[in-house]
Amino acid sequence: MSKIIKLTLCICIPLLIGGIGSFATIDEVKGWYLTLHKPSFNPPNYLFGPVWTSLYVLMGISFYLILTAENKKHIKKAWGIYGVQLLLNLTWSFLFFKFHWVGLAFIEVLMMWISILFMIIIFYRIDKKAAYLQIPYLIWVSFASLLNGAIWALN
Repeated sequence: MSKIIKLTLCICIPLLIGGIGSFATIDEVKGWYLTLHKPSFNPPNYLFGPVWTSLYVLMGISFYLILTAENKKHIKKAWGIYGVQLLLNLTWSFLFFKFHWVGLAFIEVLMMWISILFMIIIFYRIDKKAAYLQIPYLIWVSFASLLNGAIWALN
């Protein structure tokens, strides 16, 4: 498989996960989400789409670096934790937006944060650049966790 095709697939997979998650989100952002009490640090809704899209692209590039790295010692762990965090990422959208389970979504986003941290550690053992590309994701999910927790507390 050519490098361009592999890179494209690596980027498309997290974008697809985000796209599926957006089915749970789109209608609720314009409806139910507007009715919630939110903390003062809640960003405007238009910011979430570009941020998540950028993070999904970085995830894909990072995973491409893992797949093409010469060091294959921890590759099975990398595949596993990458898949786990993607599944948790997808699940959160449904828990929070589709089912309105804000408290359960908060617990789940904390699990996602832990999985991202483990992913960074495992990726670092294979390719440092791949690990560094995941740091914005960890930072954003840290903020999202705080936001989710605050919304849960306020509602």
